[in-house]
Amino acid sequence: MQAILSGTGLVKSYGRLRAVDGVDIAVQPGEALGIVGPNGAGKTTLFGALAGAFPLSAGEIRLDGAVITPLPAPRRCALGIARTYQVPRPFLGMTVFENVQVAARAGGDLKTEASIDHAAQILGATGLRAMANRPAGALGLLDRKRLELARALATRPRVILLDEIGGGLTEGELDVLVALILTLKAQGLTIVWIEHILHALLRVIDRLVCMAEGRILAQGSPRAVMDDAQVRAAYLGSDPE
Repeated sequence: MQAILSGTGLVKSYGRLRAVDGVDIAVQPGEALGIVGPNGAGKTTLFGALAGAFPLSAGEIRLDGAVITPLPAPRRCALGIARTYQVPRPFLGMTVFENVQVAARAGGDLKTEASIDHAAQILGATGLRAMANRPAGALGLLDRKRLELARALATRPRVILLDEIGGGLTEGELDVLVALILTLKAQGLTIVWIEHILHALLRVIDRLVCMAEGRILAQGSPRAVMDDAQVRAAYLGSDPE
Protein backbone atom coordinates (compact mmCIF):
# COMPACT_ATOMS: atom_id res chain seq x y z
CA MET A 1 0.00 0.00 0.00
CA GLN A 2 1.29 3.46 -0.90
CA ALA A 3 1.90 5.77 2.04
CA ILE A 4 -0.47 8.71 2.26
CA LEU A 5 2.33 10.91 3.69
CA SER A 6 6.05 10.21 3.59
CA GLY A 7 9.37 11.92 4.05
CA THR A 8 12.74 10.70 2.78
CA GLY A 9 16.13 11.95 3.95
CA LEU A 10 14.57 14.89 5.79
CA VAL A 11 17.09 17.39 7.15
CA LYS A 12 16.47 20.72 8.84
CA SER A 13 19.58 22.59 9.92
CA TYR A 14 19.97 25.74 11.97
CA GLY A 15 23.61 26.61 11.46
CA ARG A 16 25.58 23.62 12.71
CA LEU A 17 22.59 22.17 14.54
CA ARG A 18 20.64 19.51 12.68
CA ALA A 19 17.24 19.56 14.39
CA VAL A 20 16.08 16.87 11.97
CA ASP A 21 18.91 14.71 10.67
CA GLY A 22 18.20 12.32 7.82
CA VAL A 23 14.73 11.15 8.84
CA ASP A 24 12.75 8.66 6.75
CA ILE A 25 9.12 8.39 7.81
CA ALA A 26 5.90 7.11 6.23
CA VAL A 27 2.31 6.78 7.40
CA GLN A 28 -0.32 4.61 5.75
CA PRO A 29 -3.92 5.69 5.03
CA GLY A 30 -6.03 5.34 8.17
CA GLU A 31 -3.02 4.58 10.37
CA ALA A 32 -2.41 6.16 13.77
CA LEU A 33 1.34 6.73 14.16
CA GLY A 34 2.82 7.88 17.47
CA ILE A 35 6.07 9.79 17.87
CA VAL A 36 7.92 9.97 21.17
CA GLY A 37 11.32 11.16 22.29
CA PRO A 38 13.04 13.39 24.80
CA ASN A 39 12.78 17.17 24.65
CA GLY A 40 14.93 18.47 21.82
CA ALA A 41 14.65 15.25 19.81
CA GLY A 42 13.35 17.13 16.74
CA LYS A 43 9.74 15.95 16.90
CA THR A 44 8.03 19.33 16.53
CA THR A 45 10.56 20.40 13.90
CA LEU A 46 9.64 17.27 11.95
CA PHE A 47 5.97 18.30 12.15
CA GLY A 48 6.86 21.75 10.89
CA ALA A 49 8.68 20.19 7.95
CA LEU A 50 5.76 17.92 7.08
CA ALA A 51 3.23 20.76 7.37
CA GLY A 52 5.35 23.18 5.33
CA ALA A 53 6.11 25.70 8.07
CA PHE A 54 9.64 26.22 6.71
CA PRO A 55 11.84 25.00 3.86
CA LEU A 56 13.86 21.83 4.36
CA SER A 57 17.64 21.82 4.22
CA ALA A 58 17.44 18.49 2.37
CA GLY A 59 15.01 15.68 1.66
CA GLU A 60 11.69 15.06 -0.04
CA ILE A 61 8.08 14.95 1.19
CA ARG A 62 5.30 13.19 -0.70
CA LEU A 63 1.53 13.13 -0.32
CA ASP A 64 -0.13 10.21 -2.11
CA GLY A 65 3.13 9.70 -3.98
CA ALA A 66 3.24 13.26 -5.34
CA VAL A 67 6.17 15.48 -4.33
CA ILE A 68 4.98 18.41 -2.16
CA THR A 69 8.40 19.53 -0.86
CA PRO A 70 8.27 22.98 -2.50
CA LEU A 71 4.69 23.72 -1.45
CA PRO A 72 3.98 26.24 1.36
CA ALA A 73 1.81 25.42 4.38
CA PRO A 74 -1.46 26.86 2.98
CA ARG A 75 -1.19 24.72 -0.13
CA ARG A 76 -0.42 21.61 1.90
CA CYS A 77 -3.41 22.36 4.10
CA ALA A 78 -5.60 22.61 1.01
CA LEU A 79 -4.30 19.20 -0.08
CA GLY A 80 -5.30 17.66 3.25
CA ILE A 81 -2.53 18.09 5.85
CA ALA A 82 -3.60 19.80 9.08
CA ARG A 83 -1.79 20.24 12.37
CA THR A 84 -2.36 21.36 15.93
CA TYR A 85 0.11 23.13 18.22
CA GLN A 86 1.35 22.31 21.72
CA VAL A 87 -0.06 25.64 22.92
CA PRO A 88 -3.49 26.27 21.33
CA ARG A 89 -3.60 29.29 19.05
CA PRO A 90 -7.24 30.40 18.74
CA PHE A 91 -8.31 33.90 17.76
CA LEU A 92 -9.05 34.94 21.33
CA GLY A 93 -11.44 37.77 20.47
CA MET A 94 -13.59 35.58 18.23
CA THR A 95 -16.22 33.13 19.35
CA VAL A 96 -15.66 29.38 19.23
CA PHE A 97 -17.93 29.17 16.18
CA GLU A 98 -16.13 32.00 14.38
CA ASN A 99 -12.77 30.32 14.99
CA VAL A 100 -13.97 27.10 13.39
CA GLN A 101 -15.74 28.83 10.52
CA VAL A 102 -12.59 30.80 9.65
CA ALA A 103 -10.70 27.51 9.44
CA ALA A 104 -13.44 26.01 7.26
CA ARG A 105 -13.29 28.96 4.86
CA ALA A 106 -9.55 29.62 4.78
CA GLY A 107 -8.23 26.08 5.16
CA GLY A 108 -11.17 24.05 3.92
CA ASP A 109 -11.88 26.38 0.97
CA LEU A 110 -15.62 26.42 1.69
CA LYS A 111 -17.97 29.23 0.73
CA THR A 112 -19.86 31.11 3.45
CA GLU A 113 -23.00 28.97 3.67
CA ALA A 114 -21.12 25.70 3.39
CA SER A 115 -18.58 26.84 5.97
CA ILE A 116 -21.39 27.61 8.45
CA ASP A 117 -22.85 24.13 8.06
CA HIS A 118 -19.42 22.49 8.25
CA ALA A 119 -18.41 24.49 11.34
CA ALA A 120 -21.64 23.47 13.09
CA GLN A 121 -20.95 19.83 12.26
CA ILE A 122 -17.39 20.03 13.60
CA LEU A 123 -18.54 21.72 16.82
CA GLY A 124 -20.99 18.89 17.39
CA ALA A 125 -18.37 16.23 16.70
CA THR A 126 -15.88 17.78 19.13
CA GLY A 127 -18.36 18.48 21.93
CA LEU A 128 -18.19 22.26 21.56
CA ARG A 129 -21.68 23.05 20.25
CA ALA A 130 -22.89 24.43 23.59
CA MET A 131 -19.93 26.84 23.62
CA ALA A 132 -20.35 28.07 20.06
CA ASN A 133 -21.01 31.70 21.07
CA ARG A 134 -18.45 31.86 23.85
CA PRO A 135 -15.28 33.90 23.24
CA ALA A 136 -12.33 31.58 22.65
CA GLY A 137 -10.33 33.51 25.24
CA ALA A 138 -12.80 32.45 27.95
CA LEU A 139 -12.29 28.71 27.45
CA GLY A 140 -10.56 26.39 29.90
CA LEU A 141 -7.61 24.25 28.80
CA LEU A 142 -9.58 21.16 27.72
CA ASP A 143 -11.95 23.23 25.62
CA ARG A 144 -9.07 25.18 24.10
CA LYS A 145 -7.49 21.86 23.16
CA ARG A 146 -10.77 20.70 21.63
CA LEU A 147 -11.07 23.99 19.77
CA GLU A 148 -7.52 23.58 18.46
CA LEU A 149 -8.52 20.15 17.19
CA ALA A 150 -11.81 21.46 15.81
CA ARG A 151 -10.06 24.17 13.83
CA ALA A 152 -7.74 21.58 12.29
CA LEU A 153 -10.68 19.30 11.47
CA ALA A 154 -12.56 22.18 9.88
CA THR A 155 -9.95 22.27 7.10
CA ARG A 156 -11.19 18.80 6.01
CA PRO A 157 -7.86 17.03 6.49
CA ARG A 158 -6.86 13.59 5.31
CA VAL A 159 -3.86 13.59 7.64
CA ILE A 160 -3.82 15.36 11.00
CA LEU A 161 -0.63 16.08 12.96
CA LEU A 162 -1.30 16.31 16.70
CA ASP A 163 1.49 17.99 18.68
CA GLU A 164 1.26 17.09 22.40
CA ILE A 165 -2.47 17.77 22.45
CA GLY A 166 -2.79 15.94 25.78
CA GLY A 167 -0.32 18.11 27.65
CA GLY A 168 -1.58 19.79 30.84
CA LEU A 169 -4.88 17.90 31.04
CA THR A 170 -6.21 15.99 34.03
CA GLU A 171 -6.80 12.26 33.67
CA GLY A 172 -10.53 12.80 33.23
CA GLU A 173 -9.97 15.49 30.59
CA LEU A 174 -7.44 13.25 28.86
CA ASP A 175 -10.02 10.45 28.68
CA VAL A 176 -12.41 12.83 26.89
CA LEU A 177 -9.75 13.81 24.39
CA VAL A 178 -8.58 10.24 23.75
CA ALA A 179 -12.17 9.13 23.13
CA LEU A 180 -12.53 11.90 20.54
CA ILE A 181 -9.28 10.94 18.80
CA LEU A 182 -10.34 7.27 18.75
CA THR A 183 -13.59 8.32 17.07
CA LEU A 184 -11.64 10.20 14.40
CA LYS A 185 -9.45 7.15 13.86
CA ALA A 186 -12.51 4.91 13.51
CA GLN A 187 -13.78 7.29 10.81
CA GLY A 188 -10.62 6.65 8.80
CA LEU A 189 -8.63 9.81 9.50
CA THR A 190 -4.86 9.31 9.33
CA ILE A 191 -3.25 10.49 12.57
CA VAL A 192 0.34 11.30 13.48
CA TRP A 193 0.59 12.13 17.19
CA ILE A 194 3.53 13.47 19.20
CA GLU A 195 2.87 12.91 22.89
CA HIS A 196 4.74 12.60 26.18
CA ILE A 197 1.75 11.03 27.97
CA LEU A 198 2.48 7.46 26.92
CA HIS A 199 -0.55 5.72 28.37
CA ALA A 200 -2.84 8.01 26.36
CA LEU A 201 -0.83 7.63 23.18
CA LEU A 202 -0.68 3.84 23.44
CA ARG A 203 -4.48 3.64 23.59
CA VAL A 204 -4.71 5.06 20.08
CA ILE A 205 -1.69 4.25 17.94
CA ASP A 206 -0.96 1.33 15.65
CA ARG A 207 2.76 2.01 15.31
CA LEU A 208 5.38 3.98 17.25
CA VAL A 209 8.47 5.98 16.31
CA CYS A 210 11.07 7.14 18.82
CA MET A 211 13.31 10.08 17.95
CA ALA A 212 16.49 11.29 19.63
CA GLU A 213 18.92 14.01 18.55
CA GLY A 214 17.08 14.60 15.29
CA ARG A 215 17.15 10.96 14.17
CA ILE A 216 14.81 8.00 14.35
CA LEU A 217 16.09 5.68 17.03
CA ALA A 218 13.50 2.91 16.64
CA GLN A 219 10.16 2.27 14.99
CA GLY A 220 7.67 -0.57 14.88
CA SER A 221 4.97 -1.97 17.13
CA PRO A 222 4.46 0.13 20.28
CA ARG A 223 5.50 -2.74 22.55
CA ALA A 224 8.67 -3.51 20.57
CA VAL A 225 9.74 0.15 20.51
CA MET A 226 9.11 0.73 24.21
CA ASP A 227 11.03 -2.49 25.03
CA ASP A 228 14.04 -1.39 22.95
CA ALA A 229 17.10 -0.83 25.15
CA GLN A 230 18.22 2.26 23.21
CA VAL A 231 14.76 3.79 23.53
CA ARG A 232 14.72 3.18 27.29
CA ALA A 233 18.12 4.82 27.58
CA ALA A 234 17.30 7.84 25.44
CA TYR A 235 13.70 8.45 26.42
CA LEU A 236 13.04 6.76 29.74
CA GLY A 237 16.50 7.33 31.17
CA SER A 238 17.32 3.71 32.07
CA ASP A 239 20.64 2.04 31.45
CA PRO A 240 20.60 -0.09 28.25
CA GLU A 241 22.88 -2.58 29.96
